[in-house]
Amino acid sequence: MWRNRELLAALLAVVVITAVYLAVVLWLGIPRASGLFGHSLGIVGFAMMLLTESAYSLRKREMVRPRGPLRSWLRAHIFTGIVGPYLVLLHTSWAFNGLAGVLTLMMALVVGSGFIGRYFYTLVPRTADGVVLEARELQALVESTRAEIAATEAALARGGASDADRRQERDAIARLGTLERQVGALRWARRALATWHVVHIPIGLAMFVLAFAHIVAAIWYATLLK
Repeated sequence: MWRNRELLAALLAVVVITAVYLAVVLWLGIPRASGLFGHSLGIVGFAMMLLTESAYSLRKREMVRPRGPLRSWLRAHIFTGIVGPYLVLLHTSWAFNGLAGVLTLMMALVVGSGFIGRYFYTLVPRTADGVVLEARELQALVESTRAEIAATEAALARGGASDADRRQERDAIARLGTLERQVGALRWARRALATWHVVHIPIGLAMFVLAFAHIVAAIWYATLLK
């Protein structure tokens, strides 16, 4: 269960935010997007969405000083990628006409695509730090595990293996099976992720272009034309 703790944390945040939102609705009615509370939801949500699109990508490409394992950055990426759009959704005041409606649809597509990408991500073998294992590294692990099994079998044939050696052989056989499955899945997972990036990145860029257009329009009509 704790392997998905970023999803549990996001769910908890959504529950807390929903409780606060409902309390405001019962007290004041549905918050207007142009009101203080509605604006605050939009600003915080959009900031989290910007963080989602930038921080993990920069860390993955080592464009920022590494602080913490890559897996932790991915978990933060998933958390902000769920909570941020939810805040923006609440900011809409449930009015989806015009540009706001198109933007909401794009945001839903990006979030849905993100869940698909997370599934593909789990199929790619990685180290404990989240670094991708290359095919040659997996093959080296396969060969070393096979050599370990062969050495134990040779000792068994000579009658020189202990019970601990037999347990170690069983563990090595199980590990070899896992490694061979990973080798078989690696190529498919890489192709799936490459295809996913081709779809996800343009949708995300289009969403942010629309978001900035929405922000400029909101400032223009709500502030400059008063």
